[in-house]
Amino acid sequence: MSLKARAACATALTTILCAAPALAENVPVVFGTNWLAQAEHGGFYQSVADGTYAACGLDVTIQPGGPQVNNRALMIAGKVDYHMGGNLLEAFSAAQEGIPIVAVAAAFQKEPQVIIAHPGKAKTFEDLKNLDKILIGDQGYASFYQWMKAAYGFTDEQREVYTFNPAPFIANENWGMQGYLSSEPYMVAKETGWEPDVFLIADAGYSTYSTLIETMADTVASKPEQVTCFVEGSIKGWYNYLYNDNAAANAMIKQDNPDITDEAIAYAIDKMKSAGIVDSGDTETLGIGAMSEAHVKDFFDKMVTAGVVSGDIDWKSTINTSFVNKGVGMDLKPKM
Repeated sequence: MSLKARAACATALTTILCAAPALAENVPVVFGTNWLAQAEHGGFYQSVADGTYAACGLDVTIQPGGPQVNNRALMIAGKVDYHMGGNLLEAFSAAQEGIPIVAVAAAFQKEPQVIIAHPGKAKTFEDLKNLDKILIGDQGYASFYQWMKAAYGFTDEQREVYTFNPAPFIANENWGMQGYLSSEPYMVAKETGWEPDVFLIADAGYSTYSTLIETMADTVASKPEQVTCFVEGSIKGWYNYLYNDNAAANAMIKQDNPDITDEAIAYAIDKMKSAGIVDSGDTETLGIGAMSEAHVKDFFDKMVTAGVVSGDIDWKSTINTSFVNKGVGMDLKPKM
């Protein structure tokens, strides 16, 4: 075990970490995220910052994504070991194309996608159908908006193209707008001084997992101990990031993304906790990162019904649940 790992094991916080299966010390691993560093990546940064990965032998480098970075393609090319996937639609697409990518944990139980409205214009998700227009981007239109149409009766006529400029939404009080739970609502409130009403599409039935830990099928087959270390280390990182001291992780996030503010980080953490993005549902008994075939099939069937994916995709090949659902890290969550 490296000096770094020994130091981690010497602290009270990480005593439990040292029970994880040990690898050869300092095995280098690259984890590619899907966007610029932010609080939504906090659990992974936490495990680097507090030595959780090092405690079982991994020297993890987090490689941020961004508009000009495709870490998923780099993983396929063998340049990245693990990747932060978006949601299950990406996994289904890979299976359709015959790309052997496997999701081994779901950091987020809920997709953080939201629809926002002006205060008082909608009491329920279904009430959003009464708005004149909803700003939806092209990617959203091809995915979750098709489900909104199939499940709730939204229409193509109601959709207005979202160019990631909130000005049309702000100017039209009977319009809605897509957003990310910790982004657009925060941005609108900062710009206008009023809080929009926020409707999480996951709570309306859009049941995909999100922020998936992905790797190649060959990695699962040939390096199961390494996958175990990375997955369990990430799970513990999320518990510690959400419920314990996250100052070192936030410092790393700000180093990788100097434009992010303490206020934005605090806002995102609060929203992740209050909305149950990371820790809710199955995680209450199985631990953060939980996945089940029944949950994946539920979402797959909804996407087939909505015409988003083909019914002949081998969806079972997109996940491997053997690394999660073990209650790892649950004792790191303070008792209420």
